[in-house]
Amino acid sequence: MPHTAARFLAEGPHVGIRPFTQEDGAEFTDRVRESEDLHRPWLFPPATAEAYAAYARRLIEDPARAGFLVCEKDAGALAGFVNINNIVHGAFRSGALGYGAFAHAAGRGLMREGLDLVIGYAFGPMRLHRLEINVQPLNTASIALARACGFRLEGFSPDMLFIDGAWRDHERWALTAEMRA
Repeated sequence: MPHTAARFLAEGPHVGIRPFTQEDGAEFTDRVRESEDLHRPWLFPPATAEAYAAYARRLIEDPARAGFLVCEKDAGALAGFVNINNIVHGAFRSGALGYGAFAHAAGRGLMREGLDLVIGYAFGPMRLHRLEINVQPLNTASIALARACGFRLEGFSPDMLFIDGAWRDHERWALTAEMRA
């Protein structure tokens, strides 16, 4: 079902962002299965209805998480997703970003626009001050997206995250509200 701009939290020329819903499961998991070659070995989003239901429930119900679907404005199709995890308020006001494009949208600038909208939403209505992206050093597409959105490289963390059966090294990229202003 196409999604109207009125349902978007923020919109740009080509995409809008909106929260995850349970009703998005079929399209989301279809797009994940179509995008497996693009995502591997970096990303393992839910590919079954059951896995999606649990994933979306966490994003919807857990106050330390926020999930955003990046939707093409013309047809409403899902182009990708951006999640803010480990949200901390108080003096820290920070969150960790994770994201993925779907294969049909890759290389079209849609995720760049969508991530930029999420950043604006995070620094605006969500009142966060700092966003971080942790990315495996060989994931050049993800690093290029982080760099294009203004993130700066802050460091390297060996054996940081357990992904695909092993502890993986990650580069730490960050952006603050002041850097974006």
